[in-house]
Order: sequence, then structure tokens, then C-alpha cells
Amino acid sequence: MSIQTFFKSFVSKHEVFYSLFEKVVYEVNDMADLLKQLSHEPNFESQVKIVSIIKDKEKINDVHVANLFNELGRNFITPFDREDIHALATALDDISDNIYTAAKKITLYKVNPTEPELQKMAELICDCCQHVSKAVLELKNMKNMRLMTDAIAIIKEIESQSDDVFDGVVQYLYSSPEVDAKELIKRKEIFSKLESVTDKCEDAANVVESIIVKYA
Repeated sequence: MSIQTFFKSFVSKHEVFYSLFEKVVYEVNDMADLLKQLSHEPNFESQVKIVSIIKDKEKINDVHVANLFNELGRNFITPFDREDIHALATALDDISDNIYTAAKKITLYKVNPTEPELQKMAELICDCCQHVSKAVLELKNMKNMRLMTDAIAIIKEIESQSDDVFDGVVQYLYSSPEVDAKELIKRKEIFSKLESVTDKCEDAANVVESIIVKYA
């Protein structure tokens, strides 16, 4: 094998990982956008349709993540540490899983998604996923470190804001005499899943940060 052929093979194996990560964050962003759309949709039938699309995208992402794991097992040469690839893929998969679970529970429990607190959570999730995408896509070239570190800082700030919204909702649910036990359980479960999305976004950001420290 010539040096040129070996180099092309080396680069192409790296491209497989970057291509799959690009596909995953593309679907994650779409799912976050749909969740935000769901939070502004008062019609139940339309809500169900949106959740169905989110479900389809979550399944697509499951395939992409499975392919990432398969490539990890198949290739000795990887663009960065194997444990970081596994951790990043897992965090991104968890983001999409939690978005779908939260959306599904909204229609399953027939909770009105247009309440301001839920809309705020959906907005935070949408912003957080966009910055996760920025950080992950920059891994391919590792040239714009400022963009990556800024995105990571914003993700962590959004996660903190998400915690505050969640805490406020829980405080209201437990203190309001107007909320019965069933409603409390349903709403807390949904908001817990929504808050978990930003937690997983921070997990992804932490992996990217680890990669930057190792390879920058």
C-alpha cells in the first residue's frame, strides 16, 4: 500500500465518525425545534402529529448512534479517544431519548404544553441543542476553539437556567392548593424529563471540553 493510499484510508475512517456525529446533532436540533413547536400548539391532534415526527427522528438517531458504536468496534484508528467517542455518542443519544420521552408524556397525560414554564423549558432546550451542535461540529477541524469554548459556557449557563425553571415549577406544584396529586405527578414527571435534556447537553459539552484539553 502506498503512503497516499494509507493516508486516504486514515482520513476516510475519521470522516465516518464526523459524518455520523453530524447526522446525530442534525436530528437532535430538529427534535428540539419540534419540541418548541409542540409547546406552542394548543390543538391535541396536532400535538400528536408533532410527537409522532419526534418519535421517528428519535428512531433515526438510534440507528446513527448504533452505527457510531459499530464503527468504534470496527476501527482501530479513531479521530479522538475511544472513550470520548462513546461518551459523546451516549450523551447525544440521551438528549434525543429525553426529548422524545418528554414530548410523549405531554400527549399521553394530556397536559397543556402551552403554559409559560413549559414553553420556557422548550426554548432553553432548543438553544442548548443548537450550542451542542456548534461544539460537536467544530470537532472536525478543531480550529475555532473560541467558538467551542463559548458554546460550552453557554450550554452550562442554560443548564443552570433550566434547573431554576424546574425548581420553580416543583415549588409551585407542591405549594398550590389548586394542584391535585395526579396533576402534580404528571407535571413533575414531564418537567423532570425536560430538565434532563439540558443535563445531557451539559454531559455532551463536558466530553467536548475534555477532547479540547487533550488535543488542542
